[in-house]
Amino acid sequence: MLAEVYEKEGGMRKAIDEYVIAVDLNKKDYDSYYRISFLLNELDKPDDAIIMLNNLLSKKPEYINATMLLGDILTNQERYKEALNVYTNGLKYSPNNYDLFYSMGIVYTMLNDFPNAKICYEKAATINSLLYHAYYSLGQINLIEMDLDEAENYFTKCLEDKEQEPDAYYKLGKIYMLRGDHDNAVKFVNLAIELDNNYIKIANQEPIFIPVKSKFTIPMIEEEDIKPRKTSHNKKELRAREHLDKTYNVVGKLNIYKIKPNIKLYEDKENQNTKERE
Repeated sequence: MLAEVYEKEGGMRKAIDEYVIAVDLNKKDYDSYYRISFLLNELDKPDDAIIMLNNLLSKKPEYINATMLLGDILTNQERYKEALNVYTNGLKYSPNNYDLFYSMGIVYTMLNDFPNAKICYEKAATINSLLYHAYYSLGQINLIEMDLDEAENYFTKCLEDKEQEPDAYYKLGKIYMLRGDHDNAVKFVNLAIELDNNYIKIANQEPIFIPVKSKFTIPMIEEEDIKPRKTSHNKKELRAREHLDKTYNVVGKLNIYKIKPNIKLYEDKENQNTKERE
């Protein structure tokens, strides 16, 4: 089809014109209808895409790709309850769909409904145990809830995935700091730094690591040369992860009192060493 050729060459507007012709010739050409919606969203016309996707799903409600795209667009627009309705309706036609449950977990996360988020992430992980994004989100939620054993369990699973590995090591470092096990905390943070140099800057900025920050491995690289790591996470995944991290930071201000005596001892020791050197 000519539309597919245009699309591969980057001519999205020409591709849309060709897909429109195809739909005019065959009103049941749902695949072309979907491609128009997809390309409209790519051209930063999400509202037009939403209209087309709603029309498509009214005619073919079992079209799961359309369900996912519509839900994702609504999620990116922070229309979370609408997105949840779309994903939930999709489950009627695809009840064991990893992406639907994982996406619902993200929506519940953004709504701060962590119990339902956990249910959805756990279901997604059950459906496909080889995809680790759900495990990581479960680890983040359990860390917020201070269920350290469960959080450790999920982050440990994530070590089997190269993309998740540095993030999981870093979170394990936090868990061991909360337990007061500084040696393991340093070990895991250094493993994270080894895989992703960004973590030296991140760790140095977190109060929880004050007692051990002098033991972190310093990479032989200028700070301005440290580049963000590329990942496969889409917008909604990144937003959910950031939301959970921000939520943890708020809750963490309360949890920090559990390790504050250690911080005070560390500061007193540093002051004493400084005086002795003088």
